[in-house]
Amino acid sequence: MTTPGITRDAALLRRLNTRATLHALRRGGPQTLTQLVRAAGLSRQTAEAALADLTARGLAREVAPAEGGAGRPARRFAFRADAGHVVGLDVGPRRILAMLADLNGDVVAERRLDTDEHLPAAERLALAERAATACVEAAGPARGGVWAATAGTSGVVDRSGRVTISTLIPGWTGLDLAGQVGRWFGCPGFAANDANLAAVAEHWRGSARHVDDLVYVLTGYRAGHGLLLDGRLRTGRTGSAGELGRVPLTGWEDASVVLAEAGRGADELFQAARAGERQALALVDRLAHGLARGASVLVAAVDPELVVVGGTLAGGGEVLLERMRAHLAEMCLNPPEVAPSTFGEESIAYGAVRMALDHAEQKLMEPYAAAAP
Repeated sequence: MTTPGITRDAALLRRLNTRATLHALRRGGPQTLTQLVRAAGLSRQTAEAALADLTARGLAREVAPAEGGAGRPARRFAFRADAGHVVGLDVGPRRILAMLADLNGDVVAERRLDTDEHLPAAERLALAERAATACVEAAGPARGGVWAATAGTSGVVDRSGRVTISTLIPGWTGLDLAGQVGRWFGCPGFAANDANLAAVAEHWRGSARHVDDLVYVLTGYRAGHGLLLDGRLRTGRTGSAGELGRVPLTGWEDASVVLAEAGRGADELFQAARAGERQALALVDRLAHGLARGASVLVAAVDPELVVVGGTLAGGGEVLLERMRAHLAEMCLNPPEVAPSTFGEESIAYGAVRMALDHAEQKLMEPYAAAAP
């Protein structure tokens, strides 16, 4: 007669073995059973049982065997990334970008909408919902549904996903943005500051994927900053970390002021600077000085490995970054490297996808938790 303790131990062991198999499938792509046994560190019989469980749950599937080779080709198995999906949103003053990604983080659909910066909050939310819903519909019936959704936006966003201060989007202050996006799909919802999510994206798959300490500078009409330390996003007690709007920085000014005085858009200004126009080069230097002043505060405080520059002004490329490096060298004892964003203006939505994936991966592993029942 089997005792309850032995039964519980056997059930726990099965969960741990299945968890190890799932990890191996996600890390290694399509694999034969022999490869999976080696990667998971399990016996062939145990791996087969785990695969059967994962297949029954819709998390694994058999794929076509590899071509070539003599004899009968070995069966191969893969993680089923379409078992669930996540939504990532960038809801800004002038545009909305929505992405739908599978459980590997690969984007399967996206929608962009231009918006008026004076649009009321209710209408902006309706447009954001429309864009996100269109992504889900374009991808077809997602068998696993939407497991989590995250929105990035300007302003201060607290840990619960509520916008506590917003100066750029009308009616945004006090909005439970996380709750809104979660209700659209009946799933957990999250929200975060745009620069913070951009930093997450760059650390995930972008310019900062090989560093753990990062300052991200989100350029535009006003600069925002995201901060990662030890590979983790740091938002502070209220979500205000990196918000420098009230810090008295001599020589720091909004890019909009510089561009307005020049009577040029950013792209036109950078093109003229690359052509060697003196006035344009002087204005670019002025922009770079302002960005360096803001970044230098965080650089001096945390001594990061890298500063990544994204957003509207990142299109300036080396003509801007070269001057920013020079100014940081003057302002900081040990200036870090400065690199352009990999994702450009899509970084916020990609960071939102990553934050939603963090929750989805917890859900994915829940049935195989190590704790005994």
